[in-house]
This record gives sequence, structure tokens and C-alpha cells, in this order.
Amino acid sequence: MTPTFEPGPLAFRLRAGRQPRLDGACETFKVDARHVGGHVREAVVSAGEEASAWRLLSDEGLHLKGTDLAPFPFGYFNAGLQGDLIRCIRNAAARQGVDLESLDIVLDNEYWLTGSFALGTGQGHAEPTRIQIDMRSNASAAAVAAVIAAAVEASPALALLRTPLVNTFALYINGRRRTVADVAASPAADVVDPFLRYQAPPRAHSDAAETIEKLSVREGGEIAIAPSATTTRITRKVTGRGRLVDASGMTDIETWLQLPGMSHFAFRSDEGGGDRAPCGLALLSAGLAFCYMTQIARYVDAMKLAVGSVRLVQFSPFQAGAAEGFDTHLFLNGEAVDEVQSNLLTIAARTCYLHATMAAALPPVVRLRHNGSPLP
Repeated sequence: MTPTFEPGPLAFRLRAGRQPRLDGACETFKVDARHVGGHVREAVVSAGEEASAWRLLSDEGLHLKGTDLAPFPFGYFNAGLQGDLIRCIRNAAARQGVDLESLDIVLDNEYWLTGSFALGTGQGHAEPTRIQIDMRSNASAAAVAAVIAAAVEASPALALLRTPLVNTFALYINGRRRTVADVAASPAADVVDPFLRYQAPPRAHSDAAETIEKLSVREGGEIAIAPSATTTRITRKVTGRGRLVDASGMTDIETWLQLPGMSHFAFRSDEGGGDRAPCGLALLSAGLAFCYMTQIARYVDAMKLAVGSVRLVQFSPFQAGAAEGFDTHLFLNGEAVDEVQSNLLTIAARTCYLHATMAAALPPVVRLRHNGSPLP
């Protein structure tokens, strides 16, 4: 991807094609991402060369000295979890013959950081995801509970939360692959640098529909700049509200960071096998790539490193009821010595909250209300 950049819509379909297949076979999502400047990142996400491809944009809020232009990485991840769970609930209800009058979800993530970016001792952590499901249906409470249990078991996104996964990495410095240290090495062959793969930045068609939007809603209070080091625990709580819009599988999801002054963002996902918006697993995959790149940018800024033009290619495999570790190929360029750039890959992996989420066993806490009444 070339250095020029035209924001345009926050998300748009770059290529029409087949939809992800998650009926038992493994489906691998690919993310090509680049650092545009500041905390702005651009990614193209697809499930193969014959699949639809979506261009997505991410940024950080003013607390991290971002521009607040586009959704923060946690927002993508939260929306992706919701979208995939809604897909699985919809499918389970159809298989079990349970009518689905309405479906609403509130999903909370919590992350925390210890240590120091400046000293390279930062460590990301995560708490179990909390999910409140509100389902209205003429079916019995037992039938509804069975639908939710089947959906939770079938969701690859929730499998990612409850299963400790090993992520792998490859590193390319100034165009040459190098050996990685203190992380699991990717077994894959070299991949094509997004800078070489894309002859021009992705551009939206004039009729591109908005599938991601920044809302006018903000959290109350004044924004405070996040510290780069701590002797205590810095906690970040993310909340999302989602709903199934109609029987076709479209969702509306809103996410925000529970900090003073933070913006809310709206996502739409297509969980019905259509091509009207990215699916939840595409949003989740992009969120993890964006979060990892945030950690790189923060450490480069804290240490004033001569590193730029950061790009990555990430592969995220999913199948019904299962997830696997992600494989990330990081491209770094600059005058910093190889050892410094190699350490950057490792430190970013350690501080990335979402890589920490994947490495831990964090079964989600799921609560259900049926027609307004809590179920045990």
C-alpha cells in the first residue's frame, strides 16, 4: 500500500465474492494492514481470493493521542464477538425450529496493563467477557436455553475466548525475513508485503454504503492522556450493544470505551451469508491486527525509534466451535538495528491486550433473559 491516503468511508466493500463458509470446514480470514500515520490504520479483510473483501479503517481516541476518526481496535473486537454470536443464535434457532421475535445483546470486555512501555516491561491482560442476551420468542424457556447453549458452543469467536491459543509470528526487516525471538515462529512461507501487493490505496465506489459510522454520542467528562507506564493496574472497559435487525441476518452494533470523552461507533455486520457488510469474524480479525499495531506505534513513540512504514499480514483460522492461533507476518522498515526491530515485535505481542486474550483460558460469562425474565 502506498503512503498516500484518502479516508473516505470508514468501511466499504472492496471486492464482491463468495461469503465465508463456517459449516464445519476451516475458514481462514486474511488481514492486510498498514500504519497510515498517528494511530490511523487501514486494513483489507477477506476469507480468500475468491471471497468478498472489505476495507476497514481504525484509529485511537484522544486519550492515546489519536484523532478519534475511526473505531478503536477494541470496538472492532467487541463488535466481532457480538456479530458471530448473533449468527450462531440465529442458525441454532432455525435448526431447532425456535421462532426468534427479537434478539439483543450487551457485551462487556475488560483489559488491563501492568509495567512500562518505555522500559519494555508492559504486559497486557484480559478478564472474562460478560454477555447479557435478551431473546423474545414464543418457544418455551427450555427451548430458548437450548438454542443459546448450542450457539455458545458453535461460535468460533467464543471458542477463541475459552481456548488458550498459541499465536505465531514472522518478521521482515527492510524487505528481508529475520528470525523471531521469544515468540512462536510462523511455520508459513514468506508472504507478499502489502506495500507490493497493492498498487494503489483501496478506494470506495461512489455508491459505497456506510457499514461503520462514528456517532455523535460521547461519554461524559474530560479526556485524560493515558500514561505510558504504571506501578498499578490500568483498566480499560469496553461495552457493546447489538441486535439482530431482521430475519436476513443484518445486525446493528454500538461499541464504546468506558472512559471520559470517548466516542461511540456503530457497526453493521451481515450474519446471514449475504454481502451487505463484513461478518463478525472479519471485524474480530481486523480488531486484533489493529490492536497489535497500536502497541507497535506506542512503543516506537515512547522510545523514539527509527522505525516506520509498519505493515502486517495476519491469518486467522476459524471453524464451527473452534479457533486456532493467529499467524502474523510483520513488516518493519527503518534505520534501527535488527535487534531493536525484532524486540519491537516481541514487546508489542506481550503488551497487546487481544493477544493476551487469546493466550488465556477465559470462558465467557453468559446470562440469558427470555421474554424479559432471567433464566438460570
